Amino acid sequence: MEIAWLPTRVRPIRCTQHGSETMTTHLFDGILALGWGQVLMMLVGGGLVYLAIAREYEPMLLLPIGVGCILANLPLSFLVKEDGMLALLYSVGVSNELFPLLIFLGVGAMMDFRPLLAQPVFALMGAAGQFGIFGTLMIASLLGYDIYESASIGIIGAIDGPTSIYVSSQLAPHLLGPIAVAAYSYMSLVPIIQPPVMRLLTTRSERRIHMDYAPRPVSRLALILFPLVVTIIVGVLVPQAAPLIAMLMVGNLFKESGVVDRLSRSAQNEIINVATIFLGLAVGSTMTASAFLNWRTLGILVLGLLAFVLDTAAGLLFGKLLCAMTGRRINPLVGAAGISAFPMSGRLVQRIAQEEDFSNFVLMHAMGANTAGQLGSVIAGGVLLALLGAV
Repeated sequence: MEIAWLPTRVRPIRCTQHGSETMTTHLFDGILALGWGQVLMMLVGGGLVYLAIAREYEPMLLLPIGVGCILANLPLSFLVKEDGMLALLYSVGVSNELFPLLIFLGVGAMMDFRPLLAQPVFALMGAAGQFGIFGTLMIASLLGYDIYESASIGIIGAIDGPTSIYVSSQLAPHLLGPIAVAAYSYMSLVPIIQPPVMRLLTTRSERRIHMDYAPRPVSRLALILFPLVVTIIVGVLVPQAAPLIAMLMVGNLFKESGVVDRLSRSAQNEIINVATIFLGLAVGSTMTASAFLNWRTLGILVLGLLAFVLDTAAGLLFGKLLCAMTGRRINPLVGAAGISAFPMSGRLVQRIAQEEDFSNFVLMHAMGANTAGQLGSVIAGGVLLALLGAV
């Protein structure tokens, strides 16, 4: 007996006009079009969602990236068509770098440059902490990645998600998905990856060094002038870094001016939150099976980790050099904070120092190096874009 409501033939259930081409979707066509690669990528997206929720690994970005990955791999999905939502988010906010810039506006509004201005010597540690970017670029080139891909992979070492996305979207947009996932994943793994490198490259005696903290006071005028001066200097010397540094410093100026609290709070909350949601979904939409399931993606993850380790090691070794030059007045651990993972890396340096001596307090010094690392990663990204002729 035939069941009346069960169709004997699958009927068209939706017709959508895309330009001159009419797309007709039939019931169960999605099941028939579902491939093993899409299933695997949806599992990858589910894994990112799990890490974000259960392990709290950078949930603000990994959760929307994971969801975006799942949505992008739904078979016959209109979300990723030319005028679909995810495609529009990518073209509006990633291909023209809008979302990373808005995130930098919020980051700048949350940063405090007082420790760096009070102790400018730590700017050198922020510079040393970018060595891994260029070292990994050379290694990736030797392994067969082209120069644009190598530069995009190297910038992962800064552990700065927006900068990684900004650079890779211009130099190697086809690698945006794995680069963004690596950058934000390693950012969440700072407390796991950095401590072994710290202990390997420093002695117990060095980790127990106490540092005097009697910084000169920083005037309100200096705090207001700093973002303006940095924007002008970097914009003139490294024009390709001007968009990132300008948005970072505009956000900081909102905070330090003291007269636009509503703008500062909006940058720190509504603007950065909305941009983070849209950026995560757009980046996740690039994680398709054809783009992600290959050995080159695995190589990106490995090389990104190498870049992170090299950046940390370079900062520590430079810290050891300063320690020797100043007669053991600088704790080498502070050099590990010269990356862009603010404020996680600075807090981690304090924790490692206190494990050796509970009375040791190096947090403010580490924060000075950490804010310098944030500036250093932006400048390094601009240098890469300048060297490779990006506009």
